[in-house]
Amino acid sequence: MSGRRSPNTAPAVSQEFLPSETSGVEDLRRRHPGMRGLVTVALALGFGVTAACSGTGGTPVAPSPGLTGSVSVSPAEGVPVTPGPGVTMPGIRLTAVPRNDGSFDVTEDVMLPEATDIVQLQLPDSGEHLPGMMVKTEPRATNLQVVADGEQVPVEQTSLTAPMDLPLTVAASKLQLTYRLSGSFVQRTPSLSRRAGAAIRPLTAGADGTLPTTLTVTQGLLNAVCPLLTETRCAVGNPPKLGILPDIPANKALVVLQLDLPN
Repeated sequence: MSGRRSPNTAPAVSQEFLPSETSGVEDLRRRHPGMRGLVTVALALGFGVTAACSGTGGTPVAPSPGLTGSVSVSPAEGVPVTPGPGVTMPGIRLTAVPRNDGSFDVTEDVMLPEATDIVQLQLPDSGEHLPGMMVKTEPRATNLQVVADGEQVPVEQTSLTAPMDLPLTVAASKLQLTYRLSGSFVQRTPSLSRRAGAAIRPLTAGADGTLPTTLTVTQGLLNAVCPLLTETRCAVGNPPKLGILPDIPANKALVVLQLDLPN
């Protein structure tokens, strides 16, 4: 894979995981007055990182009964389905389940203001210019499955390595996408081999840049930075119950995570 570096020549990553800007996100705080204690947990990823793509160490998941030859991915069991943007009102709700190989099983619930018969999909940015990563990565989505207004959508191209337009069989306003995101992380070596940095963003973020977007990482989250927001620190709460600022506009919902991968 182009862009992979040898472990013996791993580039040095910036030790400052969080940028120095401290200007506010007053607009978001006004919409969420209870979230005054944005966490400013400044964590460093360390000196040696290796750009990593998904391996074969993850636990396989069962084939989907709906699509022959495809693999179904789903969020962690026990994650409640609650009302809100992406479910009961326009918006995007993304749930990312970390895997031990550095990939994520992702579910996106999307509700659009108007029905559409085509959706633009885009991957997270490469990590080479992102805080806390600073190493080229090659994000890709595989095993893509789509449900539109409750109906399974035939997807000819289930792997995504670049932006693409996804045609729907009928115009729909409510979508659910499931897929595996890989190649979007860097990992510390050698002492904290489970510590990693990763970039995530909804594939559907380009559908409507104004949609309020909530991203949830089900385990291991240590810090979060939103480099497209004025105030880049977007972690809320405290470990081990750290979360990501909700209702980020979709066109700014690129999040750089620091997390411990599961064993």
